[in-house]
Amino acid sequence: MKSSIKKVIFSLFLGILVFFGMQAVQAAYNNYGLDDTTSIGNVGAALSVSDVGNSAGTFLSQRTGQIIGAILSFIGVIFLVLVIYAGILWMTASGNDQQVDKAKKLIIAAIIGLIIVLAAYAITAFIGNQLMGSSQTGSSTPTQVTL
Repeated sequence: MKSSIKKVIFSLFLGILVFFGMQAVQAAYNNYGLDDTTSIGNVGAALSVSDVGNSAGTFLSQRTGQIIGAILSFIGVIFLVLVIYAGILWMTASGNDQQVDKAKKLIIAAIIGLIIVLAAYAITAFIGNQLMGSSQTGSSTPTQVTL
Protein backbone atom coordinates (compact mmCIF):
# COMPACT_ATOMS: atom_id res chain seq x y z
CA MET A 1 0.00 0.00 0.00
CA LYS A 2 2.77 2.40 0.92
CA SER A 3 4.60 1.61 -2.31
CA SER A 4 1.58 2.47 -4.46
CA ILE A 5 1.15 5.84 -2.71
CA LYS A 6 4.80 6.65 -3.41
CA LYS A 7 4.29 5.71 -7.06
CA VAL A 8 1.22 7.95 -7.36
CA ILE A 9 2.99 10.91 -5.73
CA PHE A 10 6.06 10.39 -7.91
CA SER A 11 3.89 10.14 -11.03
CA LEU A 12 2.03 13.34 -10.16
CA PHE A 13 5.29 15.17 -9.46
CA LEU A 14 6.79 13.93 -12.73
CA GLY A 15 3.65 14.83 -14.65
CA ILE A 16 3.59 18.37 -13.25
CA LEU A 17 7.29 18.78 -13.99
CA VAL A 18 6.88 17.61 -17.58
CA PHE A 19 3.76 19.74 -18.09
CA PHE A 20 5.37 22.96 -16.93
CA GLY A 21 8.59 22.11 -18.73
CA MET A 22 6.67 21.68 -21.99
CA GLN A 23 4.91 25.00 -21.41
CA ALA A 24 8.26 26.75 -21.09
CA VAL A 25 9.59 25.11 -24.25
CA GLN A 26 6.41 25.89 -26.15
CA ALA A 27 6.59 29.53 -25.09
CA ALA A 28 10.19 29.78 -26.26
CA TYR A 29 9.58 28.04 -29.59
CA ASN A 30 5.99 28.85 -30.34
CA ASN A 31 6.21 28.53 -34.12
CA TYR A 32 7.73 25.00 -34.15
CA GLY A 33 10.26 26.11 -36.79
CA LEU A 34 7.64 26.51 -39.51
CA ASP A 35 8.40 30.22 -39.92
CA ASP A 36 12.04 29.37 -40.54
CA THR A 37 11.08 26.69 -43.06
CA THR A 38 8.75 28.97 -44.99
CA SER A 39 11.25 31.83 -45.00
CA ILE A 40 14.11 29.62 -46.26
CA GLY A 41 11.92 28.09 -48.94
CA ASN A 42 10.35 31.46 -49.85
CA VAL A 43 6.87 29.94 -49.82
CA GLY A 44 5.23 33.33 -49.36
CA ALA A 45 7.29 34.89 -52.13
CA ALA A 46 6.61 32.01 -54.50
CA LEU A 47 2.88 32.60 -54.22
CA SER A 48 3.08 36.40 -54.24
CA VAL A 49 2.74 38.47 -57.39
CA SER A 50 4.36 41.59 -55.95
CA ASP A 51 7.66 39.92 -54.95
CA VAL A 52 9.15 39.67 -58.44
CA GLY A 53 12.23 41.47 -59.72
CA ASN A 54 11.97 44.83 -61.46
CA SER A 55 13.76 43.86 -64.67
CA ALA A 56 11.68 42.26 -67.37
CA GLY A 57 13.89 39.19 -67.92
CA THR A 58 13.98 38.03 -64.33
CA PHE A 59 10.31 37.25 -63.85
CA LEU A 60 10.40 33.65 -65.05
CA SER A 61 13.74 32.74 -63.49
CA GLN A 62 12.91 34.26 -60.10
CA ARG A 63 9.45 32.75 -59.96
CA THR A 64 10.78 29.34 -60.97
CA GLY A 65 13.52 29.51 -58.35
CA GLN A 66 11.03 30.50 -55.66
CA ILE A 67 8.66 27.67 -56.57
CA ILE A 68 11.49 25.11 -56.65
CA GLY A 69 12.70 26.35 -53.24
CA ALA A 70 9.21 26.01 -51.80
CA ILE A 71 8.82 22.50 -53.23
CA LEU A 72 12.21 21.45 -51.84
CA SER A 73 11.26 22.78 -48.40
CA PHE A 74 8.07 20.73 -48.54
CA ILE A 75 10.02 17.64 -49.64
CA GLY A 76 12.37 18.14 -46.71
CA VAL A 77 9.40 18.14 -44.34
CA ILE A 78 8.04 14.96 -45.99
CA PHE A 79 11.46 13.31 -45.62
CA LEU A 80 11.56 14.22 -41.93
CA VAL A 81 8.06 12.85 -41.34
CA LEU A 82 8.92 9.58 -43.11
CA VAL A 83 12.10 9.09 -41.10
CA ILE A 84 10.28 9.82 -37.82
CA TYR A 85 7.48 7.40 -38.79
CA ALA A 86 10.01 4.70 -39.66
CA GLY A 87 11.83 5.31 -36.39
CA ILE A 88 8.61 4.92 -34.43
CA LEU A 89 7.85 1.71 -36.34
CA TRP A 90 11.29 0.40 -35.50
CA MET A 91 11.04 1.34 -31.82
CA THR A 92 7.62 -0.24 -31.41
CA ALA A 93 8.52 -3.44 -33.28
CA SER A 94 9.14 -5.32 -29.99
CA GLY A 95 10.93 -8.19 -31.67
CA ASN A 96 8.80 -8.36 -34.81
CA ASP A 97 11.34 -8.76 -37.60
CA GLN A 98 8.83 -7.91 -40.33
CA GLN A 99 8.13 -4.52 -38.79
CA VAL A 100 11.85 -3.81 -38.36
CA ASP A 101 12.46 -4.72 -42.01
CA LYS A 102 9.57 -2.47 -43.05
CA ALA A 103 11.06 0.42 -41.07
CA LYS A 104 14.53 -0.15 -42.57
CA LYS A 105 13.10 -0.24 -46.09
CA LEU A 106 11.13 2.95 -45.43
CA ILE A 107 14.23 4.78 -44.19
CA ILE A 108 16.30 3.59 -47.16
CA ALA A 109 13.55 4.56 -49.61
CA ALA A 110 13.21 8.02 -48.05
CA ILE A 111 16.96 8.61 -48.24
CA ILE A 112 17.13 7.42 -51.86
CA GLY A 113 14.20 9.68 -52.74
CA LEU A 114 15.87 12.65 -51.07
CA ILE A 115 19.12 11.97 -52.95
CA ILE A 116 17.25 11.79 -56.26
CA VAL A 117 15.42 15.05 -55.58
CA LEU A 118 18.61 16.86 -54.53
CA ALA A 119 20.50 15.52 -57.56
CA ALA A 120 17.70 16.71 -59.85
CA TYR A 121 17.84 20.13 -58.20
CA ALA A 122 21.63 20.28 -58.57
CA ILE A 123 21.42 19.38 -62.26
CA THR A 124 18.65 21.92 -62.84
CA ALA A 125 20.57 24.64 -61.00
CA PHE A 126 23.73 23.87 -62.96
CA ILE A 127 21.96 23.97 -66.32
CA GLY A 128 20.08 27.12 -65.33
CA ASN A 129 23.29 28.85 -64.28
CA GLN A 130 24.99 27.84 -67.50
CA LEU A 131 22.09 29.12 -69.60
CA MET A 132 21.86 32.37 -67.67
CA GLY A 133 25.64 32.83 -67.78
CA SER A 134 25.85 32.30 -71.55
CA SER A 135 22.98 34.69 -72.29
CA GLN A 136 24.61 37.58 -70.42
CA THR A 137 26.90 39.17 -73.00
CA GLY A 138 28.21 42.69 -72.95
CA SER A 139 29.67 42.45 -69.48
CA SER A 140 33.34 43.38 -69.71
CA THR A 141 34.17 42.74 -66.05
CA PRO A 142 34.54 39.17 -64.83
CA THR A 143 32.18 38.06 -62.12
CA GLN A 144 33.65 37.17 -58.77
CA VAL A 145 32.21 34.49 -56.53
CA THR A 146 32.79 34.79 -52.81
CA LEU A 147 31.99 32.09 -50.34
